[in-house]
Amino acid sequence: METILGPNFIQCFSDLSLHETELNTSEKLVELLQSCAVERLTTYRRSMALEFGQILTTDYEALYAYKRGDYQRCLQLSTQNVDSLLAVDGMVVIGILVPEIIQLLDDDIVSLSALIQIVDPRPCCRYDVHNTGVVTQLTLSLYLMTQCQLKLHHSVTSIAQTLQFINLVQSRYPPERTLIQLTLKIIERKAREAIYGNDI
Repeated sequence: METILGPNFIQCFSDLSLHETELNTSEKLVELLQSCAVERLTTYRRSMALEFGQILTTDYEALYAYKRGDYQRCLQLSTQNVDSLLAVDGMVVIGILVPEIIQLLDDDIVSLSALIQIVDPRPCCRYDVHNTGVVTQLTLSLYLMTQCQLKLHHSVTSIAQTLQFINLVQSRYPPERTLIQLTLKIIERKAREAIYGNDI
């Protein structure tokens, strides 16, 4: 085989194996750091819930499950969150431009966040509900719920129910809540396409 592939084949193969091991170690390190960040954020949520009440503590856990591709777990947590938050005003915000959070998000939300920062670069509190660059727990939970239903190929009936929730939540927030409204528009569009096809 060395005759066919050349004298450096063994060295190249050895180097490749070493790089693959380093890559696997790096991926494990990133996953460990993300898991640690989610645990700390969840602990923070729990302390907020003890102090203020009516705050869900599983929103970061759902986001991490989505990032790992565990869509069934994410859907379960997000559905519970939506059910709970629809009954209250669900105004606890998530500053998604924080590095610990942004790495857990998918391309749609990251792109929206970046666009909003370009359009409205004013420095303001990342956790202020009036900030254009935040979403609420309810908005993020609806986003994750919709995305998971689509990825798991849920029935049209199930997605139609989610679309009703999306429309209800859209009416709760004024247009100035830019990221919230755009996030809801994205999932509304995706849900409608899943229900009606491209004829919308």
